[in-house]
Amino acid sequence: MDAIAADTQEVNLVIRRELHSDVPLVNQIADYIISAGGKRIRPTLVLLFANAWGYRGADHHALAAIVEFIHTATLL
Repeated sequence: MDAIAADTQEVNLVIRRELHSDVPLVNQIADYIISAGGKRIRPTLVLLFANAWGYRGADHHALAAIVEFIHTATLL
């Protein structure tokens, strides 16, 4: 997945930025999402489809992060 490695890093930055909170538990959840790694199939698919369709903006990073948030929320 070298083709989307930079995009994946951007998604991680979005996750950290959007989940930053004064509530320690929220920050722990953000750290878990990023450090747990995993397959990240859902955000990867968002990034791959955006690239395949020639999207050149930055909104796909936010969308991929949102998809990961929703997935993680279903696991909590």
